[in-house]
Amino acid sequence: MNLAPWIAAGLLAVVALTGGVGKAFVPKEKLAAAPGGAWTAGAGAGFVKTLGVLELLAALGLILPAATGIAPVLVPVTAVCWVLLMVGAMITHVRHGSAGFVALNLVYLAVAAFVAWGRFGPFTA
Repeated sequence: MNLAPWIAAGLLAVVALTGGVGKAFVPKEKLAAAPGGAWTAGAGAGFVKTLGVLELLAALGLILPAATGIAPVLVPVTAVCWVLLMVGAMITHVRHGSAGFVALNLVYLAVAAFVAWGRFGPFTA
């Protein structure tokens, strides 16, 4: 069934789009005051914006290649990159004592791993 990886990729794309817009366009000081955003206080503004742009690209990479049929292998590659991003996010949140966000990142990691597995393996369409 090809529907489950599509739904998972769509949900993950919404998460990436939301996070990417926030990091790319919201001032770093405002992000630092938001729940889970304390890590941005110690990061450079360019780094935060770069993460935001990468998340925006991930949102596109999770949907467009499969939807257009152009290089659909980019969907699982993007999902694997998202897994790596979530590992970094979990490390960052552990360092800042945000256990709830570590758990949330673990959920996102699991969804991305499912998308990667589904697109590389049984649901390659």
